[in-house]
Amino acid sequence: MQKRIVDGVEVERGSGNVYADLGLADADEMLVKARLVTKIREIIKARGWTQQEAAQVLGMAQPKLSNMLRGRFRGISEAKLMGCLARLGRRVQIVVGPDQQPEAAGMVEVVFA
Repeated sequence: MQKRIVDGVEVERGSGNVYADLGLADADEMLVKARLVTKIREIIKARGWTQQEAAQVLGMAQPKLSNMLRGRFRGISEAKLMGCLARLGRRVQIVVGPDQQPEAAGMVEVVFA
């Protein structure tokens, strides 16, 4: 990562994945979950729902939804989060693209249309 000095303070540009910057082993998975949860939160807010109303639609207990929306989603699978988006009326697609470079590691990303 690139470092520079700003106002006498050393600043290092992040990678774009805070979980990777923190050195977490499951950084890619956590970033995907964070982006899915962010979209769920946006939809709930746009609809003006309480957490209780949203929890009923999503088929989960309100305390679990509350924890999820506050970033405590380690025990919730990506599949469950995609299911939540579907319950909120969103179309969720998984697209597997061609090799970028055969010897390079693949990548997982979330793209919202």
